[in-house]
Amino acid sequence: MNKSELIEKIAIGADITKASAGRALDSFIATVTEELVGGGEVALVGFGTYKVNDRAARKGRNPQTGAEIQISAAKVPSFKAGKALKDSCNS
Repeated sequence: MNKSELIEKIAIGADITKASAGRALDSFIATVTEELVGGGEVALVGFGTYKVNDRAARKGRNPQTGAEIQISAAKVPSFKAGKALKDSCNS
């Protein structure tokens, strides 16, 4: 499912226009992004939690040359599914 398909489903499910659903989805994405950039997390009970994890620096290899390279540390966004979402997928 892509973004436009998701907007269509939201519009049908909430009985609103596609334009309104698109603005709502864009607002949700912007709010989650803003919170993660600020170092917070977003917990949606029953669905899951968005947060930022630290990835340590590590050594890697260039796949073309085999030369060893240093991969720098980074902050990476992550999502951990909630119990209700996991249960829905497994039923």
